[in-house]
Amino acid sequence: MKKIIAFAGSNSKASINKQLASYVAHQVKDANVEVLDLNDYELPIYGMDYEQEHGIPDNAQVFLDKIKSSNGIVLSLAEHNGAYATVFKNIFDWMSRIDGKLWSNIPMLLMATSPGGRGGATALEIAKGRFPYMGGNIVADFSLPSFNDNFSEKGITDKTLNDDLISKIELFKNAI
Repeated sequence: MKKIIAFAGSNSKASINKQLASYVAHQVKDANVEVLDLNDYELPIYGMDYEQEHGIPDNAQVFLDKIKSSNGIVLSLAEHNGAYATVFKNIFDWMSRIDGKLWSNIPMLLMATSPGGRGGATALEIAKGRFPYMGGNIVADFSLPSFNDNFSEKGITDKTLNDDLISKIELFKNAI
């Protein structure tokens, strides 16, 4: 059985990105889904001085091991001020100190959502430009605008957006 790691690039306890990532990962039938929460992998803010004095924190290796043990990654990024959330950037930086190709060419469905009409598009574009240099194998991407209007416990409520997401999930499923 294929193993999927799903997580949000957010530390909000009520993260809409975590809701989206979890929902999407569970749409892949016959897969073992593990939903990770960045709050469970607390790390000091990355800095060269800290790394030289203390080394790389265990949680960075533990999180990286979770990624490397998977057959697929479902990641939904929160956008803060037009970029990744600090908590995601921090774990990303720590993992890159262990392995510069941290995504290990594992198929990824990369997403973003927000309450606004752009759906985290800026953070998504940054990631699409950066992740391939770090071993990212982005097989599909999806932006969900206006989360509160377009998502419910049953999934995506807008038919056009839902059809788009279903096609992206299919691409991801075929890649893993």
